[in-house]
Amino acid sequence: MYGDTTVCSELSQFYEIRAKAVIKSLWKKNMDGYFVRNRQEALELAMSLIPPEAVVGRGDSVTLNQVGIIQELQKRGRNKIIDPVETDNEGQHPSREERRALQREALLSDVYLTGVNAITLGGSLISIDGAGNRVAAMMFGPKKVLIIAGGNKIVTDTEEALRRIHNFISPVNSLRHYSKHRQAEAIDRPCVKLGRCTDCFHEWRVCRYTAIIDGCQPPEKGRICVILAGEDLGI
Repeated sequence: MYGDTTVCSELSQFYEIRAKAVIKSLWKKNMDGYFVRNRQEALELAMSLIPPEAVVGRGDSVTLNQVGIIQELQKRGRNKIIDPVETDNEGQHPSREERRALQREALLSDVYLTGVNAITLGGSLISIDGAGNRVAAMMFGPKKVLIIAGGNKIVTDTEEALRRIHNFISPVNSLRHYSKHRQAEAIDRPCVKLGRCTDCFHEWRVCRYTAIIDGCQPPEKGRICVILAGEDLGI
């Protein structure tokens, strides 16, 4: 009889080992970094870092949804939340125009919540957007950027990060936009049809804006804070 039907414990240990290297690099680059064991600890830490009364904006992120931080802020009832992907009572997302207006408003939030596509062992944050609002906020605008990521987002270097984003994250995210956000154009992207990146010229290409963040200048030390969890989160 075999008892090793799961490697969750071993995976968490592996993520912690890699996270320690990442966090050391983040601090060297004037960014804050923390490791937690799971999504519940990530939620507790994130909530402690968001001051009451702070205006909180968010980017579209499966990780944030899995952690449940928006619901926790709503329960707190003391923060204004700018949420461009919030659905109404009938499950409808904001129109494109309404979403853009909220995304612009989020650029001036006190705390911006987001995930990240990949983090290198050297502490580089790599993300690709279709509209650019998320990477824009990560780089400039909000006073504080709080990133939550699972250990599955840790990669060796920028090359591995870009390969993973183009060939895995982008097509899966496009399928999510089609099935969950009802974006009909998402299903027509070549990466969805072929299961790999073709460096396409599709008008609704999801890989329009690429950001590689290598830290903060001294006056903005600690503006970016990364919480790494010892489990898989997001895509």
